[in-house]
Amino acid sequence: MRGGRRCAAACGSGQDGGGLRALMAGLARRLLCRGAPAVPPGTRQLRQPEEAAPVFQYAGKAAKRKDRVFVWGFSYSGALGIPSFVKPDAGWKKPRRIQSTPYRLETEEKISSAACGYGFTLLASNTRDITKVWGMGLNKDSQLGFQRSRRDQTKGYEYVLEPSPIPLPLEKPQQTRVLQVSCGRAHSLVLTDSEGVFTMGNNSYGQCGRKVVEDEIYSGSHLIHQLKEFDSRVVQVVCGQDHSLFRTKKGTVYACGWGADGQTGLGHYNITSVPTKLHGDIAGVNIIQVSSYGDCCLAVSDEGDVFGWGNSEYLQLASVTETTQVNVPRHLPFKIGKVKEAACGGTGNVVLTEEGNVFVWGYGILGKGPNLIETAVPEMIPPSLFGWSDFNPDTRVAHVRCGLSQFAALTNRGELFVWGKNLRGCLGTGRMEDQYFPWRVTVPGEVVDVACGVDHMVSMVRSFT
Repeated sequence: MRGGRRCAAACGSGQDGGGLRALMAGLARRLLCRGAPAVPPGTRQLRQPEEAAPVFQYAGKAAKRKDRVFVWGFSYSGALGIPSFVKPDAGWKKPRRIQSTPYRLETEEKISSAACGYGFTLLASNTRDITKVWGMGLNKDSQLGFQRSRRDQTKGYEYVLEPSPIPLPLEKPQQTRVLQVSCGRAHSLVLTDSEGVFTMGNNSYGQCGRKVVEDEIYSGSHLIHQLKEFDSRVVQVVCGQDHSLFRTKKGTVYACGWGADGQTGLGHYNITSVPTKLHGDIAGVNIIQVSSYGDCCLAVSDEGDVFGWGNSEYLQLASVTETTQVNVPRHLPFKIGKVKEAACGGTGNVVLTEEGNVFVWGYGILGKGPNLIETAVPEMIPPSLFGWSDFNPDTRVAHVRCGLSQFAALTNRGELFVWGKNLRGCLGTGRMEDQYFPWRVTVPGEVVDVACGVDHMVSMVRSFT
């Protein structure tokens, strides 16, 4: 009888599962308990629990994809916008000096433009809300505007550890939209759709487009300057190290700021405090893109030609000069096909052709291994290093970007590749070694754009689901 009770209990437990596996196991146990040989269940017995089982519906193409921001690199300046990295929010946590892999930054708004300066970051949203621009990181020159201290209302923060609103002096704060932001060494540019360009931060060389004031104190400054004096609406703003470039709808380029290396392109090496139109080889040419980060500048025309001016110490402009400075835009006679986009770093440059090929030149880690350290002539990085193959023949690079000593490329599949100096983990590869070939960064989503700085990066990502 004791054995019979155990057998009955075992038989009864087979019905508790409710699923197919439980039914089969229970049926087999019943047959064994009765002394009958175990036989597989019939089709009807299998179908009944399957029909009774709940139906799970998984999100398909209709699921709304989310726009997110990921940051990585040096965190102590606050440029990553994660306060707990600098000041741990729990006793057991330690400060995190470097974030070597992409880390998600919580943002309430959809971020449409991002820029990385020298230890600080600007984020902007194409919104009609009052707050359109946020800043984080180093603010000793008020490059993030006046960030009022909570303890002393008369003083401003010199370090901002999380994305903080930057109030712009807009005439129509709810109608005007911010289209783009750009960051230099210690100054910032903000482009709007209808109220021109706003500049803030260090103006020691006229890079903010206003008169240089002797012994001006930039820390805790409330001054945000508005620029409107252009031949047509400005459609792109670019910060170099201590100079600024403005491209208008008509395809003309204006510059102001530090000119000691010819980076203003105005035919001299002086400081310029008023945005002034460039001539030289780009006179009458429709420029569709400009780029700068250090003291060299590149421009691309609608016909796919490349122009350059500024510093050439690292062979950036060696194709047209033997000197180390060029103070007027020169056409660079590259035989690489029509250029679609250019990016200008501190010592190296990169261009993308209409065919999707990537060419690099200059000095440093250029992406073709440790043997190529300098070249005056653009060299192509094999497309296979960006994911192209016989199995993925449609994969191609869609955009190229530059920081001070690192490069980035975005493919049409939303993948991000990086290479160059891995200063303080700025490449996001999870390692601290420099990267001599393009390496794919693991980001949970489709990378829409990326901004490169000196020692940190910011990417805008669209989630997969």
